[in-house]
Amino acid sequence: MPRAGLDRATVIAAASELADEVGFAGLTMGLLAERVGVRTPSLYKHVDSLDALQRGIGLQAVRDIGAILTRAAVGRSGPDAVRAIAETYRKWALDHPGRYAASVRAPRPEDEEYQAVAYESVQILFDAVAGFGLTDERAIDAVRALRTVIHGFAGLESTDAFQMERDPADSYRFVIDMLINGMRAEAAISGPDTAPLHAGEGPWPRLPTLRTASTQPPGCGS
Repeated sequence: MPRAGLDRATVIAAASELADEVGFAGLTMGLLAERVGVRTPSLYKHVDSLDALQRGIGLQAVRDIGAILTRAAVGRSGPDAVRAIAETYRKWALDHPGRYAASVRAPRPEDEEYQAVAYESVQILFDAVAGFGLTDERAIDAVRALRTVIHGFAGLESTDAFQMERDPADSYRFVIDMLINGMRAEAAISGPDTAPLHAGEGPWPRLPTLRTASTQPPGCGS
């Protein structure tokens, strides 16, 4: 039976759940139509194309990630915030593989809404790293390293790439702690005479300056 009250938000939510089940690459309009109980052409009343559907899944996924990371980091800073964010991100990625795959697609330069949401998500990482007292340039390096570790590990783990008997969760915590120790060491080397980055400050303002075709915010897709 057709689902009552079908709208764009409902379609995106159903597609997100389906993507977790069949894989982001395996999602089709036909499968989604079957899931929500309508004929495939009826979906185009709510989304223009498969690309628009994928964009909607990714946008909502990034919003969801931002929300859970914000909650994870509340009341924490420095190492505690980084660990909480890293653990939360990994769990979410493993629980929502299709949505996670959608979230790591780079937004198009002209998509200002997506750019703004992605930028705010990255800002959470900058706020966490701020607790180490790193210089502005090193804070950017640290956030890029953190994103690389989180996404690289989650991407490999989600495809069962870790076949040795060692629990991936233990390896993940080890890698995150190595990164934290590196940030601590860098802050100690930089010394008190350098200008540290504080939450909400630095070369990325709290309200994002959206990238154009030739510019992009630090750490956001770069």
